[in-house]
Amino acid sequence: MGLIYTKDTKKYGRGVYSKSDIRAGQVIEISPVILFLKEESEYIKDTIISSYWFNWQANNFDSALALGYGSLFNHSYTPNAVFYNNYDSLEIIFYALSNIKANEEIVINYNGNSTDKSFLWFDVIN
Repeated sequence: MGLIYTKDTKKYGRGVYSKSDIRAGQVIEISPVILFLKEESEYIKDTIISSYWFNWQANNFDSALALGYGSLFNHSYTPNAVFYNNYDSLEIIFYALSNIKANEEIVINYNGNSTDKSFLWFDVIN
């Protein structure tokens, strides 16, 4: 049985939550990815997928769609999880940045760095 599940956040759609306590440093999710070439990214900018993709700057690829729970983590400027793009295995690995309690939402910083407060393409709620 997995560590996580999804439910409606009541603020901004679905989110990913912990089923039980997760300790800092623990792997939460390993998401295989579907990669998009730079020229293909132009076609998906006007689709719903553009709200779920990750930057993926390797081997002429521009972006990636994370499978599993990967593309469902919500953003926070005070995240409790981080992600790492593993270019060799074509996966995004999500780790707990801090201890996460059971039924707590797991959030990442979409900028890729947990302390980066750069502007995003949407209004940040928290």
